[in-house]
Amino acid sequence: MKSYGSEWKRRLKAGEFILGGHVFLCNAAIAEAMACFGYEYLWIDGEHSAYDKGDILAHITAVNGAGAGAIVRVTANEPALIKPVLEMGPDGIIVPMVNSAEEAAAFVSVCTYPPKGTRGFGPRRASRYGVLSDKEYLGSVDESLIKIIQIEHKKGVENIDSILDVPGIDSVVVGPYDLSGSMNILGQLLHPDMIAACRHIVERCKARCIPCGPSMGPGNEDLLRFWLDLKPDFMFCGDELGFVKTGTESTIKKIKEMKVIG
Repeated sequence: MKSYGSEWKRRLKAGEFILGGHVFLCNAAIAEAMACFGYEYLWIDGEHSAYDKGDILAHITAVNGAGAGAIVRVTANEPALIKPVLEMGPDGIIVPMVNSAEEAAAFVSVCTYPPKGTRGFGPRRASRYGVLSDKEYLGSVDESLIKIIQIEHKKGVENIDSILDVPGIDSVVVGPYDLSGSMNILGQLLHPDMIAACRHIVERCKARCIPCGPSMGPGNEDLLRFWLDLKPDFMFCGDELGFVKTGTESTIKKIKEMKVIG
């Protein structure tokens, strides 16, 4: 079976740009459709959605079945929340609100088996339900799992150098909205202070050759241009709720205009 985690790392190391999307709704068919529509990786959001564990597993299998990588953002940087998701065999894990080197190290540890980490052993889908022997699985899991930290608070920006010094971080994703909120400029994503903070994160990541990119919606073209000008390694842009909203509003407006004209 294809390892989308390994592909993520290989492609970014080769200088390729990766575009991913977000999914929030509970029906896994929507995630499957998003993969069919062309997203190569999908961010399955376990933080701001109504997913239970079964929903997350269904989304992972649907996304992989449609030929895309499945990356799950967990609710918080807690072993009890991360552990069951790891056993579902996602291609990557995103942990939100990393503000210190200690928090980053704790996340890497819980995702890594001893002796390098503290992950408990109990893979289910992660080992293809036992099709992979323990030796095969343990020999490939570090390469196939993407460990992504999210910087979305001014404390994380202030501590970015010490955070990036933590071994085992595979990628860094920027969360602009919460970052702007921590700076008391919530939603002002092109405020000069936000621009400076985001530039600093990207510059420090590039200095260490750690892939970095934003999580954002597609509606603000100026914001999109700002991020593309920074030359991110990847971008998660757009979600099913946003696309339904845009399509619905556009269709209703068009029909109303045609009816008036007619």
